[in-house]
Amino acid sequence: MNFNSVIRDLNWPLVLGLGALALLRPLFSIVGLSDALGKPATPLLLTAAITLAWVLIVGLSSVRQPVATLVAAGLAYAVGAIVLSAVLSPILTGELQGPLAMPLAIIPLFVTNAIWGLIAGAMALLLQQMRTSGRTS
Repeated sequence: MNFNSVIRDLNWPLVLGLGALALLRPLFSIVGLSDALGKPATPLLLTAAITLAWVLIVGLSSVRQPVATLVAAGLAYAVGAIVLSAVLSPILTGELQGPLAMPLAIIPLFVTNAIWGLIAGAMALLLQQMRTSGRTS
């Protein structure tokens, strides 16, 4: 299976939905909940909860490419975070902030979130394999 067929075969509504779910992290920060509930615990707990949700949603489903799906979800989240920051920061602070204001941050943002998706995808794949081996024994 080549790269193009993997990309074409992804469940894009699922990928975009999982990426959108991860936007809870910046939204908590934007509305002040991360400060109110305590940093750094709140972002860390949100990251853990989102990762768990990703792993369970993909791992308990019949998604054919769990690793690629969650890498794509991580990248979709990165795009969403950039757009969210670009739209909301001028409204809320009067100036552009975030990755578009610091273009050198864009590549690390994509790399970090691709790695997040890779790790979650590996866990989802393991969960899928555990489920299928449990059915055959």
